[in-house]
Amino acid sequence: MANLKIIKKRIASVKSTQQITKAMKMVAAAKLRRAQDAAVAARPYAQKLQKVVAHLAQREGSEEHPFLCSRGKERALVLLLTADRGLCGGFNANPSKEAERFIRKNEEGYANIDLMIIGRKGRDFLKNRVGDKITKVYEDITGVVNFKTAQLIAEEIVSMYEEDTYDAVYLIYNAFQSAVVQHVTVEQLLPVQADEVDKKAADSVDYIYEPNRGEVLEQILPKMVEVQLFRSLLESYASEQGARMSAMDSASRNASEMIGKLTLQYNRARQAAITKELMEIISGAESVK
Repeated sequence: MANLKIIKKRIASVKSTQQITKAMKMVAAAKLRRAQDAAVAARPYAQKLQKVVAHLAQREGSEEHPFLCSRGKERALVLLLTADRGLCGGFNANPSKEAERFIRKNEEGYANIDLMIIGRKGRDFLKNRVGDKITKVYEDITGVVNFKTAQLIAEEIVSMYEEDTYDAVYLIYNAFQSAVVQHVTVEQLLPVQADEVDKKAADSVDYIYEPNRGEVLEQILPKMVEVQLFRSLLESYASEQGARMSAMDSASRNASEMIGKLTLQYNRARQAAITKELMEIISGAESVK
């Protein structure tokens, strides 16, 4: 009987866990739709702005603005986007592993690489791996994505770049494709990289600057960093909700399978106990005769 009580307790525990995972899946699904709409809506403007800036980088000389000028290989900054919460499959681990690989392999040949992290889980993953590279961690800002937050972080990054603290800035995040597919993406934010594929298109575009070239570049280049960071935060948030929904759906199905196995085990143990009791009763009756 003690064994039956243990199995019954385990079944109740798994059912309780299944209720939680189903509820988390429904919450993530509700958030995913809004997050997906926001991420998709932000893409056209961000992509067009990035294309215009790439054309400017091809047409203008590097002396026109420091954001267009390639520097040395002394120091680089990697900005990693993760989440503050777990239970979302490999969403946090995949970009964190990519950041670790980027730092350890250092294929670009930088003398030193610093790491700035958005999200508690990225810090927890990397603190025992490349903890000496972590310079700053932003927490409790991934739950609600707004442009003001992205703008403040971008202004800090731009300020450090303008002060020559870093020679390049890279961004690593999960790009949203669908509820079950997210791609780890590495982008160079600064300096601005010209797109060689669009070189002919850039040569065919004639820009008219108003009021003048210097002021236009001074405004549009920092704005590009803000917009790209905001878009990446939206993509990361949508990816988080998609990964959590998928993970909770998988957990709910696993719980159903476990409940089925435990129920079968419970029925077998119960049948064995009943059979044993019947045998004892029959044996006792026979001994009385």
